[in-house]
Amino acid sequence: MHTKITDSVFNIGVNDHVTKLFESQYQIPQGISYNSYVIKGEKIAILDTVDEKFGDEWMLNLTEVLGIKTPDYLVVHHMECDHSANIERFMLVYPNAKIVLSAQALNMTKQFFANDFTERAVIVKEGSTLELGGHTLTFIGAPLVHWPEVLFSYDSEEKILFSADAFGRFGANDTTQNTFWDDEARRYYIGIVGKFGTQVQNVLKKAAALDIKTICSLHGPVLTGDLSHYISLYDTWSSYKPESDGILIAYTSVYGHTAKAVEVLAKQLTQKNKRVEVLNLAECDMAQAVALAFKYPATVLATTTYNGSIFPFMNDFITRLTEHNFCSRTIGLIENGTWASTAAKVIKEKFSSSKEITILEPTVTIKSAVNSMSLGQLAELADKLIAL
Repeated sequence: MHTKITDSVFNIGVNDHVTKLFESQYQIPQGISYNSYVIKGEKIAILDTVDEKFGDEWMLNLTEVLGIKTPDYLVVHHMECDHSANIERFMLVYPNAKIVLSAQALNMTKQFFANDFTERAVIVKEGSTLELGGHTLTFIGAPLVHWPEVLFSYDSEEKILFSADAFGRFGANDTTQNTFWDDEARRYYIGIVGKFGTQVQNVLKKAAALDIKTICSLHGPVLTGDLSHYISLYDTWSSYKPESDGILIAYTSVYGHTAKAVEVLAKQLTQKNKRVEVLNLAECDMAQAVALAFKYPATVLATTTYNGSIFPFMNDFITRLTEHNFCSRTIGLIENGTWASTAAKVIKEKFSSSKEITILEPTVTIKSAVNSMSLGQLAELADKLIAL
């Protein structure tokens, strides 16, 4: 199967409902798409391939669009395996085709594949063009969005930005056609690209100079219509600004006492019309928890002291936050310990290298179970959060 984008541009990608964990860590209950595109000008360019498991389906889609014609170029925007796995197969099937890619990407092909395609390579970089006859692709450097070799390309005739993994989203295209883009795009962006905000900002500035009518990412739907919504969200996410008002409460609780404190705090906040999302880190999708922490300006972390440190799921959560450049946020703390409460101290140390993190006082300290003293501290913390 293929889908028509314009009279001469087609998506020959595939939908994956087999993989359970994308990149062996991200839950994808709605699957994921691996997009690949064909531009049919006087010369024909194929833009990226797909995951190895779907090579046969992709080749069938390709021949369906080509008919008796043969491609002139394979353009490689990104060398990650879910997009590059069928490069060698393509180059062997079409021995007269050239491969168009960055110098770094060419070096990577030598690491992934047995065959050396140097003699058939067209090396491109920022500002390079590829003339197809009726279509001109101009290449845009996008290093670390999210690998160092990444390129975007812009078709000036069709006004299409081919954006590699940028503007991608979890979810297969055959099951999420009419679903809300933002949530799964946020979870994808924060998890996959989130650390590289500066690099995303750089490429957004380049894109701002282009007249873009369509965005073709390597994952998710082709974006058309009012693109300002998607671009605005990418600007917000990559500049580490809160997306909307609200408070995330992320907690772990062994026997329910810390969960009780969270329940009390959440009720106090919602009674004051604060938007609150509560997540049990032992049960939720951790990638979604991280994405929500970036969505809101404030996060409350509630956990028990465990082996002199903090509960493992909380430890994992904080590690993921700091690895993804969590910054410019406010944090409230609830700690619980029966004989030695050290959780708050450990958490503060873990955020010590993070930029512009404000930790609210008081820290709520629970000695085993909620009592009048900890209830008073919860009320104080609620007042601080309400005042934000």
